Amino acid sequence: MGIKVLVVDDSSFFRRRVSEIINADPDLEVVATAVNGMEAVKLAAELKPQVITMDIEMPVMDGITAVRQIMANSPVPILMFSSLTHDGARATLDALEAGALDFLPKRFEDIATNKDDAILLLQQRVKALGHRRVFRSIAPRARPDAPGVRPDACSLSTRAAQERKVSLSRVEGSAASVGSSAPRRASGKHYKLLLIGTSTGGPVALQRILTELPANYPLPILLIQHMPAAFTPAFASRLNSLCAIEVKEAQHGDLLRPGCAYLAPGGMQMMLERGGSHGRIKVIAGSSDMNYKPCVDITFASASKLVGGDALAVVLTGMGADGREGARMLKNAGATIWAQDEASSVVYGMPQAVTSAGLSSHSIALGEMAESIIKESGRG
Repeated sequence: MGIKVLVVDDSSFFRRRVSEIINADPDLEVVATAVNGMEAVKLAAELKPQVITMDIEMPVMDGITAVRQIMANSPVPILMFSSLTHDGARATLDALEAGALDFLPKRFEDIATNKDDAILLLQQRVKALGHRRVFRSIAPRARPDAPGVRPDACSLSTRAAQERKVSLSRVEGSAASVGSSAPRRASGKHYKLLLIGTSTGGPVALQRILTELPANYPLPILLIQHMPAAFTPAFASRLNSLCAIEVKEAQHGDLLRPGCAYLAPGGMQMMLERGGSHGRIKVIAGSSDMNYKPCVDITFASASKLVGGDALAVVLTGMGADGREGARMLKNAGATIWAQDEASSVVYGMPQAVTSAGLSSHSIALGEMAESIIKESGRG
């Protein structure tokens, strides 16, 4: 029997198109459609679908409100459809904080240049989310006690914790689960750079980790999140408002500074080159045939050439295997590689690829990742 899907959109054309694509896969089945968020809440409780696709702007009840109510009453993996605009980016980030696990552009031509590739990607995303079965609520938060945390960050994070409970999936009884093996003590190794690569589930995971880092965190941080160009400025701004450290969208020529996180711009590739005391960021368009823009492998590989073994690289939740080959280059140079564990990953693909290749020394639960990073970096 296929994965049961509820399709929610006020456009009859879009409901029909998405339903056709989903039903074309033998592993998927649309069990119902809804025209607004209120209908979605009702059908989610009655039909218990395994995945919901959700529009944001709808009459009667919008998608973000519907996500909050569904995750509070009958939790289920939710894939949002979003417009690639500034307002669309902010609304999608709100939906992810409310509990949605993933998003795709609403225009299929924005998903992939090839129509068949766009269809396949949608089917793959729905199937990946359909494997998630059990949820627990975790509020991404800032640490009010973190040294140097800004007052506005405290107030925003408090509201986020109170109003935007975020659901992260738990996998039950998985024979492939590697469990959590967070390091008990720091290795004592000296580092020059922290790198974090992620995709599906990454926005919530990054917020969870970065809001726990203190303002005096001693390393520059490179963040590679698979995300469209319209989304990365809004995402960097949101993280910066919540974190004690500084977070910015990386720009060509930025000099790396300790305690600052640089988010790779969507649609571009972020690399490192010599410059200043810690290195300088190089942003390029990259090859048109690259699957990911930004690509974790490219940034990791570039870092391996500049800082060698003096890097701590972390691969978080995400589909596919991006990050594995870059992690291999870092590992060969002597760097330390960690991966998120299966139980706390929305999609275990990326961290699994690194772990299965024998590149990761620890598989760490999301809730323990920030503390482990702080300790390993010499601030624990």
